[in-house]
Amino acid sequence: MNKDSKIYVAGNRGLVGSAITAALRKRGYNNLVFTPHAQYDLIDTKTVEAFFEKERPEYVFQSAAHVGGIIANLTYRADFIYQNLMIETNIINSAYKYGAKKLLFLGSSCIYPKNPPQPMTEDVLLTSELEYTNEPYALSKIAGIKLCESYNLQYGTNFISVMPTNLYGPNDNYNLETSHVLPAMIRKFHLAKCLENNDMEAVKRDLDRRPIEGVSGSSPLPQQLEIIKKYGISGTGSNATVELWGDGSPRREFLHSQDLGEACVFLMENVDFSDILSKQFNIKDFSVPYTKTEVRNTHINIGTGKDLTISELASMVQKTVGFTGKVVWNADKPNGTPQKLLDVSKLEKLGWKYSIELNDGIATSYNNYLNEEVK
Repeated sequence: MNKDSKIYVAGNRGLVGSAITAALRKRGYNNLVFTPHAQYDLIDTKTVEAFFEKERPEYVFQSAAHVGGIIANLTYRADFIYQNLMIETNIINSAYKYGAKKLLFLGSSCIYPKNPPQPMTEDVLLTSELEYTNEPYALSKIAGIKLCESYNLQYGTNFISVMPTNLYGPNDNYNLETSHVLPAMIRKFHLAKCLENNDMEAVKRDLDRRPIEGVSGSSPLPQQLEIIKKYGISGTGSNATVELWGDGSPRREFLHSQDLGEACVFLMENVDFSDILSKQFNIKDFSVPYTKTEVRNTHINIGTGKDLTISELASMVQKTVGFTGKVVWNADKPNGTPQKLLDVSKLEKLGWKYSIELNDGIATSYNNYLNEEVK
C-alpha cells in the first residue's frame, strides 16, 4: 500500500475496525473511506455496490459484522447467520467486481470445531462439529473464508483471511445483553463494586451512560437494581454478589484489539495470497483458474498463543476493578467450548507477534470503560 492509497475499513467504529483504523493512521495512511451504519446498510447489495462504484477503494479491510456473546448467539441465531453472510458476500463480491487490489477478511476463532486438538492450527477447520451455541455465526465466517479462497482461485484476486482469538479493547461492547465475556465481566464487577460501596449514584451514572433494556439512571432506583440483578449483580455492602455463567473451567485466549489492528495492517502490507500458496503449498506457478492442487485453510490465526481459565480471568478482572465481594458460578448455564487456544506459529513465521499482556490490557480497558465517550 502507498500512503495515499484509498483504503476502505468496513465496520470502522467497532472494536476491530477502530483498531485497524488507528493502526493505519499511525502509519500515515489517511486516505480512508468508511460506510457509517446510519448511512449505509451493508446487508443491502445495491447499497454496497453503489459505494464501491463511487469510491473504488484499492484496499479493503472487511471487519464489519453482527456480533455478540453466548446469550445473543443462542437467541438470535437467524440474525447472526443471515446478516453476516449478507455483509461479507456483498463486500467481497464488490471488491472483486470493482477491482480492489487486496482485501483482508476478519473471521473468528469460533470457526473451529467444538473439541479440536489444542492449540488449534488452521488445518483443524471443518474436521468435526461446531459448538452449538455459536454455530450460525461460525458458519457465516467459514463461508467468508471460502469466498476469499474461491475468488482467489477462480479470478486471481488477492484476498486473505485472518482468524483472531477473543478480543477486547477500546470501543468494546459493554451491553450485558450482547457483550462477550471480558467486557461483560468488567461491567458486572464495576456495578457490583458500586453496590459494595453502597454508591447508588455510581450505579445511576453507569446506567445513564449505558442503559440496559431501556432502564437508565433516570429510572426509579428499584427498577435499576432489578435490571442489574437480572444480569447477576445483586446485594449491597458486604453482601454484594456477582453471578457468572458456567463453572469457570473453560479456557480462553485474549488479544487486545490494538495488537489485532497492528497485525492486520502488517499482513496487508507484507503478505499476499501468493505468499501463502508458496509457503503453505509450495505452489510457485499460480495460474487462474487454479485446479492442480487442493487449496484449503489459507487463513491465518491471530492471537497470543496463551490462555487461562474463565475463573482465572474473573479473578484478574475482579482484582483490577477492586471488587471484594462474592462471586457465584451458575453451573446450570452453558460453558461454551471447553478450550479455544490458537496455534499462532504460522503468523509468527510471517514476522508478527503480540505485545500487550492481558493484565495490562484489562487495566487499560477498565480505565477506558470509565472514561471513554459512549457512542
